Amino acid sequence: MKILVVEDEARLGQFLKQGLSEHAHTVTLVTTCRDANDALVETKYDLIVLDLSLPDGDGLDLVREWRASGFNEPVLILSARDSLEDRIKGLDVGADDYLPKPFSLAELLAKMRALMRRHSVVKQTVLERNGVKLDLLAHTVQVDGKPVDLTGREYALLEVFIQNGGRVLTRSLISEKIWSSHYDVDTNLLDVYMSRLRSKLEGALGRPIFKTVRGIGYQML
Repeated sequence: MKILVVEDEARLGQFLKQGLSEHAHTVTLVTTCRDANDALVETKYDLIVLDLSLPDGDGLDLVREWRASGFNEPVLILSARDSLEDRIKGLDVGADDYLPKPFSLAELLAKMRALMRRHSVVKQTVLERNGVKLDLLAHTVQVDGKPVDLTGREYALLEVFIQNGGRVLTRSLISEKIWSSHYDVDTNLLDVYMSRLRSKLEGALGRPIFKTVRGIGYQML
């Protein structure tokens, strides 16, 4: 999973980053409300681990703002505020779970697994954009109601775009999600796959649905 950890206490932040990384998660660590919002603009995360007492604001306000803006990914609060009232307040503003400090990494991992199981049940399985329909369960793609055959890599590439509809995605972000290592970022391989995907989808639609953003990456219109 891609996890955003928002924690300003340096030792705890590094402990979380190392511990979660050792369990095969990709972790981004930030220390302020501002950096947390910037991180969410730049990429998509599967789960947020959030401290409440941050240098430039309260984590509760962050959760409230995220939910008001339509952000639906699971949020797990970590906080030294451990009263029943604090836990209720955190859940009421939109957090999915609350783990008081101090805590064990094993318990944190268990709560994360439970959150992802619950979240996957309600997660949308059919995604549509600009005449393209992607079925995550059937692993199929339709363009204007007609099936289109994609290779596994082309399908994965389309899934990244359609889950980030309208966003300009950087080449490095796309490559990170499609390939297990970053060596392909500096090659033409991404351009080759984009060309193939464009040919199949735009050829079937008869109109462009991808835009090349020079010097940055690509956007699905």
